[in-house]
Amino acid sequence: MKQFTPNLIKLALISSGFAFSAAALAQGAPAAEDEDQVELEIIQVSGIRGSLIRAQAIKMDNTSFVEALSAEDIGKLPDTSIAESLARLPGLAGERRNGRSSGLSVRGFNENYVATSLNGRELLGMGDNRGVEYDLYPSEIVANVLVYKSPEAGLLNQGIGGTVDLQTINPLGKDRTIVFNGSLEKNGMESGNPDFDDQGHRFSLNFVDSFADDTLGVAVTIASMESPSQEEHFRSWGYATVDTNSPRRAEDSVVVPEGTVVTGGHDSFVRSGLLERDSVAAVIQYAPTDDLMIKFDALYIDFQEDNVKRGLEEGGAVWGGQDPTITGVENGLVTSGFIDGFHSVVRNDASRQEAELSTFGLNVEYEINDTWRAMADISTGSVDKTITDIESYSGVGRAGVDGRPLTPRSFTMTDTGVMYSAHPTLPGVDLTDESLIRLAGPQAWGAPIIGSDAQDGFVNQPEFEEDLDSFRLQVNGDVEYGMIVGVEAGVAYSDRSKSKVNNGAYLTAPAYPGSDPIPNVLGVADLSFIGIEGVLAYDSLGLYNSGYYIATDAGLVQNDRLGDTYTVEEELTTLWVRADIDTEVGDMFLRGNFGLQAVSADQQSTGFSTVSDVNGRTVATPVTGGDDYTDLLPSMNLALEVVENQFVRLAMSKTISRPRMDDMRPNNQASFAFNDQQINSADPERSAWSGSSGNPALQPYEANQFDLAYENYFADSGYFSLSFFYKDIVNWHRTQSNVQDFSAVYIPSLHQSTTGAAPATFLGLVSQNEDGLEGFVRGYELQASLPFSILSDALEGFGVFASATFLDGEFEDTQGNITRVPGLSDESYQFTAFYEKAGFEARVSARKRDEFSTEVRGLSLALVETIDQGSTLVDAQIGYDFSESGIEALDGLRITLQAQNLTDEETVQANDSDPRQILQYQTFGRNFLLGFNYQF
Repeated sequence: MKQFTPNLIKLALISSGFAFSAAALAQGAPAAEDEDQVELEIIQVSGIRGSLIRAQAIKMDNTSFVEALSAEDIGKLPDTSIAESLARLPGLAGERRNGRSSGLSVRGFNENYVATSLNGRELLGMGDNRGVEYDLYPSEIVANVLVYKSPEAGLLNQGIGGTVDLQTINPLGKDRTIVFNGSLEKNGMESGNPDFDDQGHRFSLNFVDSFADDTLGVAVTIASMESPSQEEHFRSWGYATVDTNSPRRAEDSVVVPEGTVVTGGHDSFVRSGLLERDSVAAVIQYAPTDDLMIKFDALYIDFQEDNVKRGLEEGGAVWGGQDPTITGVENGLVTSGFIDGFHSVVRNDASRQEAELSTFGLNVEYEINDTWRAMADISTGSVDKTITDIESYSGVGRAGVDGRPLTPRSFTMTDTGVMYSAHPTLPGVDLTDESLIRLAGPQAWGAPIIGSDAQDGFVNQPEFEEDLDSFRLQVNGDVEYGMIVGVEAGVAYSDRSKSKVNNGAYLTAPAYPGSDPIPNVLGVADLSFIGIEGVLAYDSLGLYNSGYYIATDAGLVQNDRLGDTYTVEEELTTLWVRADIDTEVGDMFLRGNFGLQAVSADQQSTGFSTVSDVNGRTVATPVTGGDDYTDLLPSMNLALEVVENQFVRLAMSKTISRPRMDDMRPNNQASFAFNDQQINSADPERSAWSGSSGNPALQPYEANQFDLAYENYFADSGYFSLSFFYKDIVNWHRTQSNVQDFSAVYIPSLHQSTTGAAPATFLGLVSQNEDGLEGFVRGYELQASLPFSILSDALEGFGVFASATFLDGEFEDTQGNITRVPGLSDESYQFTAFYEKAGFEARVSARKRDEFSTEVRGLSLALVETIDQGSTLVDAQIGYDFSESGIEALDGLRITLQAQNLTDEETVQANDSDPRQILQYQTFGRNFLLGFNYQF
């Protein structure tokens, strides 16, 4: 039988052990009878070109549809974060949060539908759901990243979008290497808040060595980071329809057509943040005999992110309680005008997110004989996270106090939102005047339990705990049965739980019903980006932590506190069998795999059913729910080498993503309308009862998938490919309103009409997520990597790699309602040009994606859907490796200067019906890093 023989550079890389495991070496090695025909030269290639060569070798050698990312050297990815690097891969798109690439979409599905693993084991995230925030994981621990776009039976952690597997280095057999990485970071946008800096740093230490005659290998990474971020953020309340019949309209100097809309108000702010992360990772490999390999790995991350958002909340035209004077109208939108005033709310909001992640794994491989091997793997992981989010209000005095001055505004619509200026006739109010601004809510927005004038702030403080324990046992062997040359079979078990306690409290200043001056003024927060001088800045988080505020539990009246407090538990048992193919079709070499995976799920959850009594107080009842079921997941991957180094790939599979854990809660939030008309109605759709609910019986998201690709590897770091895929979504989750029985929360003394009669029915409509939505996603991916040296020797060192992804997809219910796919952009592009020679390196990278559906935090920090308009991000980097300089004293030193977001790309959200109606406009500034890498 003909055997596939990799080219010399690929063999050298495999032999070096940097990019491949022992399993990959076994798969990629030439036949014994050909060994004497191959003169193997060990070639060490580092830097950009080395990274591309290793990634290409992994991609070529894999029988599944994969994208690969390889570190340029130990402890050095091509970018400063895993998220930034992954966002450059074909078919993937990054999402910015707080100015950093954090989220990730794979083939149109965001990270909640993308499985993430560390060394093949499911990795817990630090978010609210299953999705991983990739920028929180230190890039220094990563040797390779594989993105599986098509599943295979032995891939236990699967997602409809794909699977991202982060791989740490295997230290066994490595020479001693110590690498120190450091960088100084500076944000190009000067801090708008006086207590935050625009500078940060990153440091890491990598140690790799082998001992005891190469039977013991150790790798340790210690990394620390302080990364600043800045943001200027205009956020509109929305747009209100102008009342053209208002008497004031007759005095306006312009004609206002029916249906004209005007900005209704804003809450805009300048944000400053600091992300602090300390990480320790370790890998220990021990091979006491030729037949036994033991590997232990551990990861610990201590994470804290602080943010302050200081600005103004102001009602505008119509929603501010007054009509505007309109001075400009264009095509149904008021473009300029002024209002006579509003009692401005000065906001000093602050948040702190604290999280700890730890994960430990033990893997044992045993070679039973020359053809059969066994492997056992056990792991445990946990995450604890707390978010403390403070709103603090101040202004010209407490709501209801007479004589408080109003803040008049003129406004002009721009393509960045609303620009404010002085009123043409009325005097302004200095919101930076310490003698004027008081620590008290200037608007009567409080709750009944504290009084409408007593809310001077609010705190959301959800707490999350998550644990995951797993065990895997498998055997694999070499067989000769027709085209089948190997089989693998195994069983795996995982036990996962996630809990959320949704705490919250109303905050009242101790001087109530009076008001205090600001006790700890720090300076002024700059709001000049919207035409306003600024507001007083103070430490609201410090005030809260010191016990300054009087806190009243919001759970007394807010049903979504206990209504969003839950624990979800799931146990998964997976059986699988996979066969490996290695044969000839004519003169063409065919490799691949096919198999079947059976996943048995037992999911249970506990929570609360909540309803308000006649006084608006929350009444809570514990509830439980769950389900169990089994999914069968067949898969097949084929790679046909039609001519040397040219492949046609085909894959067909059924794949699933586990349900979102926040949707699996059993909680019900019931509402009762205290009016006789609804109480006496027997129609469930018009009764006094209504509510919303989680669904602990949700089935997984499910898709049937087809993949086809052509790949041409024409050089060691040169290739181009074209791929097509189609995902037939046979189960997605949809929000439905169903009739349910509310008798379990009925309280006779409360839920009666004014005549004392019981409700005519205990039935009402409850909205909840259900299975059954169907849809599709299809797409084309084009990618290429071109070293210019194949065109001319004079261009040695120059190269480009680029990709383009074109997607189409949607969900449609039986009524014809269309739903967006979360994370899907119709088009996305990545491009990188680089030069690397004689120690000098330079690169420029750009990536662009169209608009997409995503989530932001809304009321009570709940996640709500929104549309991100997409962005184009440009980065650049230059550096020099002194190992090429001939200066012995500097051997091992590499210095780089990196600039991120060179064009200062903004993030814009607008109404779908009119892009001029800006809802949010954010800018984050450029980011610069001066780094050094020293290896010895």
